[in-house]
Amino acid sequence: MRVEIWSDIACPWCYIGKARFAKGLAGFAHRDEVEVVFRSFELDPHGAKGVTSPVEEMIARKYGRTLDEARAMEEHVAATAHAEGLEYRTAGRDHGNTFDIHRLLHLAAARGRQEELLDLTFRAHFGEERSVFDREVLAGLAVEAGLDEDEARAVLADDSAYAGQVRADEREAAELGANAVPFFVLDRRYGISGGQPAEVFTRALEQAWAGREVEEPSAGAEACEPDGACAVPQV
Repeated sequence: MRVEIWSDIACPWCYIGKARFAKGLAGFAHRDEVEVVFRSFELDPHGAKGVTSPVEEMIARKYGRTLDEARAMEEHVAATAHAEGLEYRTAGRDHGNTFDIHRLLHLAAARGRQEELLDLTFRAHFGEERSVFDREVLAGLAVEAGLDEDEARAVLADDSAYAGQVRADEREAAELGANAVPFFVLDRRYGISGGQPAEVFTRALEQAWAGREVEEPSAGAEACEPDGACAVPQV
């Protein structure tokens, strides 16, 4: 069975949803026969490259909230992440264009190190004091993930490298009707949107494996939509 996951590094629910999916997969009897592939989806594709802003300021501006309200929203998301065993810092993070990250993830996929780089990038962005919008930081993460440093730097320096693969992923997402991430597709037959609870993923995997129609989750889960709009707790 193949599971494809469309996500963006800037999306907190992709970070949380990936952890929940991993727990759901761990509870699936045939987990060793599941291939997981990560696909590109930019939440803010029109954002200027190299330009960043503090996450809290972005949230306040986008949702018409005060900075204090934006901080409270981030605290609620952090509590959800912590409940999944994830690190999540609410202050000092920045927001920016993720195209370079997606291009580098495609290089990592070609070298068999995609999930390693994705995990490191998520952790750096949400849990550590490192900006993943800095190419020097990205080059360092690539080396940590087991990629060749010179090759990673060459990809980052060439804006066309793996650009076609990123755009192909995004076109496929649109064709499949994905309008928010994370978006999970099982064997190109069933789609699940949002960072659902782990048991939802386990049940979906079991149903798909048995050739049965995958039940729609009873309620939607938090997700992020294009142009950076993410589900945020009401505070």
